[in-house]
Amino acid sequence: MDTHEFVEKLHDTQKKAKRNKNRQSHGSAGENHSSNLPGKQHSTNK
Repeated sequence: MDTHEFVEKLHDTQKKAKRNKNRQSHGSAGENHSSNLPGKQHSTNK
């Protein structure tokens, strides 16, 4: 891989990381994000 390809990939990775961070930062600051997800306990505890 040459330098140009590496830099392009690096920028792409950074963009994706920034998007993911922005997506996860919504909601109140003290909120636990896992509380928004449904638990799997009932479906696996048969």
